[in-house]
Amino acid sequence: MTAPVKVLITAGALLALAALAAACGTQRINVASPSPLHEGAALFNQRCSGCHTLSYAAANGSASNVRSGQFNNGPNFNVRCERPVDRVLYAIANGGFSGQIMPQNIVVGQQAADVAKFVATYAGRQAPKVPGAIQCDQQPVGTITTSQSSSSGGATATTRTALTPGQGGIPGATTPAIGANKKKKK
Repeated sequence: MTAPVKVLITAGALLALAALAAACGTQRINVASPSPLHEGAALFNQRCSGCHTLSYAAANGSASNVRSGQFNNGPNFNVRCERPVDRVLYAIANGGFSGQIMPQNIVVGQQAADVAKFVATYAGRQAPKVPGAIQCDQQPVGTITTSQSSSSGGATATTRTALTPGQGGIPGATTPAIGANKKKKK
């Protein structure tokens, strides 16, 4: 083989290797940016991806093998269903369900609600089908309860924003909760 052919083959191999290396780490958030759930996906990627896996947020922090995992590897939400949304909010506020490893209130306020809606909507979509068990996509996403104070009369109304799997987690109409029209006793 002549020297120019060797140089050409070597250059081609290096170019192919560089292209392959450039493709690594290019996983992106898989939720459309105009979607109200995109902000939750972005926050999950920033704050939760070190310990949790959820492909829709380009997060790969869970151990791929439970036996080789570390104590801080969180659940793989690709296969673990997290519904209803209030369950996710509880975990965010309390440092998971054990309260041992996950930081409490890693996101708060509207950011916590955005992450909770995102996780409740997208978690469990790759869960294996188990005979007799209800699939995650068949379970309701749930509601987030928020309190609003009225400036006239001091009454507090509680509304529930409904989220259903058929809507892709997009908030539905808000309806007053039971007893929302009652005034507080002074």
